[in-house]
Amino acid sequence: MHSWIDIAPTSDFPIQNLPFGVFETPERGPRVGVAIGDYVLDLYAVSQFGFFEDLDIPTQPKVFRRRSLNQFIALGRPVWRAVRLRVSELLRHDNGELRDNEEAMRTCLVRQSEVQMLRPVKPHNYTDFYSSIEHATNVGIMFRDPANALLPNWRHIPIGYHGRASSIVVSGTDIRRPNGQRKAPDAAAPTFGPSQQLDFELEVAFVVGKSTELGHSIPLQHAEEHIFGLVLFNDWSARDIQSWEYVPLGPFLGKSFGSSVSPWVVTLDALEPFRTAGPVQEPEPLLYLRQPDAHNFDLNLEVAIQPAGGPETTVCRSNFKYMYWSMAQQLTHQTSNGCNLQVGDLYASGTISGHTPDSFGSMLELAWKGTKPLPLADGSERKFIQDGDTVTMRGFAEKDGIRIGFGEVRGTVLPANPL
Repeated sequence: MHSWIDIAPTSDFPIQNLPFGVFETPERGPRVGVAIGDYVLDLYAVSQFGFFEDLDIPTQPKVFRRRSLNQFIALGRPVWRAVRLRVSELLRHDNGELRDNEEAMRTCLVRQSEVQMLRPVKPHNYTDFYSSIEHATNVGIMFRDPANALLPNWRHIPIGYHGRASSIVVSGTDIRRPNGQRKAPDAAAPTFGPSQQLDFELEVAFVVGKSTELGHSIPLQHAEEHIFGLVLFNDWSARDIQSWEYVPLGPFLGKSFGSSVSPWVVTLDALEPFRTAGPVQEPEPLLYLRQPDAHNFDLNLEVAIQPAGGPETTVCRSNFKYMYWSMAQQLTHQTSNGCNLQVGDLYASGTISGHTPDSFGSMLELAWKGTKPLPLADGSERKFIQDGDTVTMRGFAEKDGIRIGFGEVRGTVLPANPL
């Protein structure tokens, strides 16, 4: 299947993808859109021209004129699929309904270069997991006993913590270096000031697509029915602030100053061809977490650092398939105590690291706690992220000549506010 729109083979957004997002222009205001090649298809305009008349979409077309996808997602999986299928029909190479209507085509299609992308969802809640065994092992080696890097519970439950939903921002939003308390290992007392160990964390997050009632648990075989789609996620981390505060209750101010999310939500339907089995889990999880089917996805991921005025350097290439705990297991465990879900909530994977040093998903690992500075293309080195650096994460799945991409999540670090 291909589209009547000219789409480059290297594009993240062929007709097989059709991810959802929210955009605005000075003339249009916030709209729900779908990415196709270099364009955004304005779903509000598509609805206004009557192309969705045969679909049973409550509150249409107002649902496509919102600042987030939440209300559209809340309509349920049958509606998401019907809209995506209808968009696919309209864009297919042998369908002239939209293509041959010059006014509609001119109104409904907007170049991506001319729009401002907004945060795709409004999350009421945000959970960050710790589900890469390679990352958890590396951190355990650095900070604990190398012979016992994993804590006793790690192979039995998906470890996670509740993060700060209000500071999640869309790609392209600058990140201000946080101030906070730090205590050097040889210091007698802590000091307060800008973080000296600012880091990125390469993650993928899923968006909750179906709310649940308090007290309701989700069996693993039904977990993916509650997932709308996936985004790229940069869980910015101030390692020096985090290392001083995290005992005994875990991450706090070292994380909550900002997290960056990509603007396009790629649906599970688009990613179905890239489903794969995850790592063998030993010991076997308790019954409620056992997954007989493949719940991981083969997604190529990379991270690049670009100093101010300098060239970009790719510093990490990893893959989402490395995750020890799958999204289904994470969601099932999250709700196992009756915790309720809300549409639009974000659940991040935790840092995604692979088996080799070039696949480590954080500066903490790439520069190994600052002992192995990372060379950049401009001749400089990095132990952690400096002011003016732009960190860009990209991701895509590819098979049989079809590429399903996420676009990018990008953020530039600004100096800390004066004390």
